[in-house]
Amino acid sequence: MKILFMGTPQFAVSSLEMLLDQGYDVVAVVTQPDRPKGRKRELTPPPVKSFALERGLKVLQPEKLRSPAGVAEVAELAPDLIVTAAYGQILPKSVLDLPRLGCINVHGSLLPRYRGGAPIQRSIINGETVTGVTLMFMAEGLDTGDMIAKVEVPITDEDTAGTMFEKLSESGAGLLKEWLPRIIEGTAARIPQQDSESTYAPNLTREDEKLDWSQGSRQLFDRVRGLNPMAGGFTYLDGEVFKVWGCRIPQGSDTVMRPEWTTLVPGSILETGTIGIRIRTGDGSIVLTEVQPAGKKALAATEFAKGARLAPGKVLG
Repeated sequence: MKILFMGTPQFAVSSLEMLLDQGYDVVAVVTQPDRPKGRKRELTPPPVKSFALERGLKVLQPEKLRSPAGVAEVAELAPDLIVTAAYGQILPKSVLDLPRLGCINVHGSLLPRYRGGAPIQRSIINGETVTGVTLMFMAEGLDTGDMIAKVEVPITDEDTAGTMFEKLSESGAGLLKEWLPRIIEGTAARIPQQDSESTYAPNLTREDEKLDWSQGSRQLFDRVRGLNPMAGGFTYLDGEVFKVWGCRIPQGSDTVMRPEWTTLVPGSILETGTIGIRIRTGDGSIVLTEVQPAGKKALAATEFAKGARLAPGKVLG
């Protein structure tokens, strides 16, 4: 039985590795084209491509899978089953109809919640305490196909999008390993989704990365975690982009707001030092722990504060 695997980021590598380690015949891998990354904008292969080449697999990188050339490449492989995990493109009907066993997807949320391209990041940004992985049959809509099985994974305050990608990647591979024999046999469940319960998780935009200090401390804390390590949250310091990679909500005696602080606008620097950089928020304060000034590397907020002119009352944003 021939399996065609489609995936792009590190999230998908665990599922591909499982298929190979379990002896399944992966005839090829379809992934996104190499993209420029970093300050030097060097052309960089996606993680799935790098892993696939290490394991000696054929790799296809169509710019648009739905193009006649893209569909023809897939059809030529004559797969019995297509397995996808965070591929990054919607499969057209012409591809969905090719394999006799259909197409299945490892999706990083508890469907029908968080359909779309950024379910993991947005679940953290929205303050969820539980997420998970859904194994599903694919349909023409955006993550609307029948569900096969789910597994729940808790989100802790120590988690970022990066740590949740790792946890969900492993959980997804385990779910796929458990259910793939039944999918091949044709005995796997097909549970329709309730569209009335659906929510969406579109890809993040630059606007999503901007920190609004008028929000509550908890909202800001969740947003920063949900943006780490992909993009980071940003604000402005002296007119230049100032990224925030880590922060914490004050606890215990740190929650006390001095009378003079309560008159300052959100985004105002309240104090700096061993605590980090405390910023006024819409309902109190938050402490920045890791920051990145324009043109520099990320560093601890305590270190940045030592050499920066961050007088109390100075406003970020």
